[in-house]
Amino acid sequence: MSTSRRPAPSPRRYAASTGRWSSWTVLFEGRPAGLTFNQLVRSSELSPHQARAGLACLRDTIAERGWPPLIWTRPDGYKFCSDPAELQEYEVAIIREKLTEIRRFITGVVAPHATLQPKGRWIKHLNTQLSSVESTLDVIADYIDA
Repeated sequence: MSTSRRPAPSPRRYAASTGRWSSWTVLFEGRPAGLTFNQLVRSSELSPHQARAGLACLRDTIAERGWPPLIWTRPDGYKFCSDPAELQEYEVAIIREKLTEIRRFITGVVAPHATLQPKGRWIKHLNTQLSSVESTLDVIADYIDA
C-alpha cells in the first residue's frame, strides 16, 4: 500500500483549487445580519473543523488585505465590523478570556510544576514570562473600566 508523502494543502490553496471557499462566501452572503457557528457550518456544508480552518484563513486574508475585521458576538454571530466601539468591546472580551485562560494555566499547571521542581530553570523562566503576560493582559482588560 502506497501513501502520499506530500503535505496537505493549506486551507487557502485547498479553497482556491477546489473552488470551495464556502466559509468566505457564506459569511459575505450572511452579512450584515451575521451567522452563528452552527448556521455557518450548515450553510457552507463544511465540517466544524473545516469551518474553523476556513475562519482562521479568512482572518489571515482580511489582515493581509486591510478589510474590516471579522468578529463574533452572542446576538449577531460572525460578522464583519468597522465600528470602533464594537471592535473595542470585542477586543476587551477576547483579552479577558485569554487572561482567564492564562491565570488558570498558571494556577493549574505552572504553579504545581514549580512546587515539584522549585529550582528548575525552565519553570522559573516560564513563570516569569507568564506573569509578565498576565500583568499586561490585566492592564489592557482594566483599561476599558477606567
